[in-house]
Amino acid sequence: MLRPRIFSIVIGICSILPFAARFSALAAEEPSDHSLLTVAQIFEKNEFDPEPWRPPCWLKTSAGYTALEASAKLKDAKDLVYYDPQSGSRKVLVCAASLVPTGRSVPLEIEDYTWSEDAKKVLLFTNAKRVWRQPTRGDYWLLDRDTNRLQKLGGDAKESTMRFATFSPDGHRVAYVCENNLYVQDLRDLQITQLTSDGCSSVINGTSDWVNEEEFDLRHGFRWSPDGQNIAYWQFDTSRVRTFHLIDNTVGLYPEIVSYKYPKVGEANSACRIGVVSCRGGATRWLNAKGDPSNHYIPQMEWSPDSRHVVFQQLNRLQNTSRIIRGNVANGHARVIFTDRDDAWIDVVDKWKWTWIEQGRRFLWLSERDGWRHLYSVSRSGKTIRLLTPGPLDVIGVAGVDEEQGCVYFIASPENPTQHYLYRVPLDGSGRLTRVTPEDQPGTHEYHLSPDCRWAFHTYSRMAQPPRVELVSLPEHKLIRTVTDNAKLRCKLSRLKTCPSEFFRVDIGGGVLLDAWCIKPPNFDPAKRYPLLIYVYGEPCQQTVTDRWGGHDYLWHCFLAQQGYLVMNIDNRGTDAPRGRAWRKCIYRQVGILASADQAAALRKILQERPYVDPKRVGIWGWSGGGSMSLNAIFRYPELYRMAMAVAFISDQRLYDTIYQERYMGLPDDNQEGYKNGSPITFAHQLQGNLLLVHGTADDNCHYQSCEMLINELIRHDKPFSMMAYPNRTHSIQEGPNTQLHLFQTLTRYLKENLPPE
Repeated sequence: MLRPRIFSIVIGICSILPFAARFSALAAEEPSDHSLLTVAQIFEKNEFDPEPWRPPCWLKTSAGYTALEASAKLKDAKDLVYYDPQSGSRKVLVCAASLVPTGRSVPLEIEDYTWSEDAKKVLLFTNAKRVWRQPTRGDYWLLDRDTNRLQKLGGDAKESTMRFATFSPDGHRVAYVCENNLYVQDLRDLQITQLTSDGCSSVINGTSDWVNEEEFDLRHGFRWSPDGQNIAYWQFDTSRVRTFHLIDNTVGLYPEIVSYKYPKVGEANSACRIGVVSCRGGATRWLNAKGDPSNHYIPQMEWSPDSRHVVFQQLNRLQNTSRIIRGNVANGHARVIFTDRDDAWIDVVDKWKWTWIEQGRRFLWLSERDGWRHLYSVSRSGKTIRLLTPGPLDVIGVAGVDEEQGCVYFIASPENPTQHYLYRVPLDGSGRLTRVTPEDQPGTHEYHLSPDCRWAFHTYSRMAQPPRVELVSLPEHKLIRTVTDNAKLRCKLSRLKTCPSEFFRVDIGGGVLLDAWCIKPPNFDPAKRYPLLIYVYGEPCQQTVTDRWGGHDYLWHCFLAQQGYLVMNIDNRGTDAPRGRAWRKCIYRQVGILASADQAAALRKILQERPYVDPKRVGIWGWSGGGSMSLNAIFRYPELYRMAMAVAFISDQRLYDTIYQERYMGLPDDNQEGYKNGSPITFAHQLQGNLLLVHGTADDNCHYQSCEMLINELIRHDKPFSMMAYPNRTHSIQEGPNTQLHLFQTLTRYLKENLPPE
């Protein structure tokens, strides 16, 4: 589930007119004290947004990097600029004037770009259109730096229909997906070869269906072989997947229907397989992986360095058995070389890049086989497995591999799961861990390493400190230069009334300690009693108690603290914190049950230990899985929570998709009680407090259907509640003018009315 981001409908005994009038009054409020935040400053004027920064592109043929920067010669245009990391010298590689197509007067607006390996050609992605969550469909242009020729690719392809254009290793060709088929264009004569022809609404080549994109982050669905002769690609046959319909009632006199394939739990999945085709065209050779392709997943795939084999990960439907399979390109034969099993589930690491070492004789892999998420070095045959990161720690992610120095860089935080640091460890299995991040920098650290691991862009933030971006040299972590320190934002924040914040742990008994944070009002007085708003997520795919800059959510919580609220966030067991396998997977088959019990136990302990929390004024809010958790809290524990605001939630787990829900709950036929008792709708009849439901009607992820079903159940039990529906908004509820401002003003008003500060 995502945790992204309302035409008013009020159901039950709530009155819409006073509701709307009070909303208008809130919108007009402007505090005379400029040390106080406003909702408009955060969500409309964006006054506290950090400086925009995107990681530069490291070049493979040199230690340098490139970035898009404002042109000094053309207004509202950008140059592609090269930097030497050591000296900081700057050189314009592609000026904006070179990006003006014939017959046009302004340069292309570049969404993204990719260099050929020799950096003599650059692919420019423009005119992007969103496909569900991301703008991955658009047009591609090629600029040859030797000739300064700018050429649109794709032949007569319709506008904004090309996806994932990628250079061949020699830079002579580009492969891309267009309307579910794979193509290759020769850059020397611009001839196009169609590699697949069966692509249609139900057969997808070279990219993925909705559910694999959402849950496995699988978008770019093909890979060039290292020798540039063949392409391996995913194919999804969605013909057995049932169709879900979204209705847009706002488009005109008559509504439009958007239909797509969405497999709900227990329903049929797409059939998925891996094929290999020559870049010159011809028949596809399918790799013969065993098992029903509709009841297995293939979330990862890459070529071996010899270009003779494709290696891929296959998960069974329950996602508790992971097989690494090596497929022979010549004959399609596939052999299992490495197997992981788990009594619960096996995680697929998002954006994992398959890493080969020792000239292709070994590869790196993450596994929880010993109770911690450790990094292993596995031989090509799978016969020898070498543990690289021993000890009670979880590898959060791999940052880079430096074979020349014989080490791998990774992110971990053995002592404090709310923070992230960079470590390095030898590839020989000796297990000598070294922390690279300086000891005097607590917080969250992210790194974007150069291919040779000599340099890294280092992003550092804390809960109340916006990001600072630096260029550092490795392994000594020497500061080369500061890219951005967000000095203006830091200064602006310093002029606000300070909201004290703390990280702490809640002992709920049985040796279980839950991580939490608290934001307190300015001039906090422990002798007073304050209303408490709990922000919750609680699902197994995300950790929210982290010491990192929280952006708009953090600022809104500070705004509420300035209004007289305590705001807390608690990570229950089962969240994706680096606290070991047992912590994360104890939630198996009881999502919504164990988590809400932990949250309630933590609240009782907080009320017992912190007398300044008013037990009669406790509310909870969350988005997506956090919306579901908020519903579970107020329905299951009505004696604890007096108010809840649930945004973009799932009310019945049977309404969500196969990959996510079955991973954590098993199949519905085998866990009927778990699905029933983990779903908020089962306990809707116990509602006693005030409840606000918020949902976008075009939410393709957590469907509006889920909201409507809960509404029916609340009506059946004569339960009063309030509801805000955003017409034709998605899961993030941010499309259209004024949407985010309206939403957070609505949440603010509802909170003040139903959980008022004194």
